[in-house]
Amino acid sequence: MSPTVLVIDDEPPIRRLLRTGLSTQGYAVVEAPNAAAALDLLGRQSPDLVILDLGLPDMRGHDLLRAIRAGHPGLPVVVLSSRDDEGGKVEALDLGADDYVTKPFGMAELLARLRAALRHQLAQKGERPVFRVDGLSVDLVRRVVRVDGVAVKLTPREYDFLRVLVLHAGKVLTHAQLMQAVSASSEPQYLRVYMRQLRQKLEVDPERPRILLTETGVGYRLRAPDDGLDLDPRATGAARPPVPGSDP
Repeated sequence: MSPTVLVIDDEPPIRRLLRTGLSTQGYAVVEAPNAAAALDLLGRQSPDLVILDLGLPDMRGHDLLRAIRAGHPGLPVVVLSSRDDEGGKVEALDLGADDYVTKPFGMAELLARLRAALRHQLAQKGERPVFRVDGLSVDLVRRVVRVDGVAVKLTPREYDFLRVLVLHAGKVLTHAQLMQAVSASSEPQYLRVYMRQLRQKLEVDPERPRILLTETGVGYRLRAPDDGLDLDPRATGAARPPVPGSDP
């Protein structure tokens, strides 16, 4: 059976774009132009995933997200946000959104986010024994990490961070979510140090990460096995010098 996606957006052109793009990929689409219609639909139907525009006319998108989480805690939600609204993205993720896509967006990127959100929902039923992507393998049962078949030694705290990222592969995690998951210091620099150390051990080129990606101003994302998108600008094949003083 095709997954059903509830699209909540007040702009008809956006709904039409999503309806067309998602339908061609085998998704069934239902639509709501505002929060009231969305809550009514959710009371009568059980979609597999929600695409939520944060800018709604009758309710703040974050308040609707809070209501969705209260009534449907396991329902994946991918939010649509403006390019410069980093604070809104972080708030949505901290409220329980599974991911976000920035307007204007490409359909390929959105589809990757939907796959990751649905995959994460299924993963809640049990940990995947072995995670593999781009030469990296993580055995969650034996706690063995390998890069191109060679065992990599991680410190306990490095492994804790990597395990959380693996369990949410493809999903962006905010700085606060990562720190809370491993009961670590809330200082941003503390997290940057560990992400830098993980990249040194896991990436072919730590300055151009292809696995552990930075979501600027938001957090980090571990690339999912079927996500071929280079969403971190430094993960492209083009030669780009690192920005001095930037977070690696």
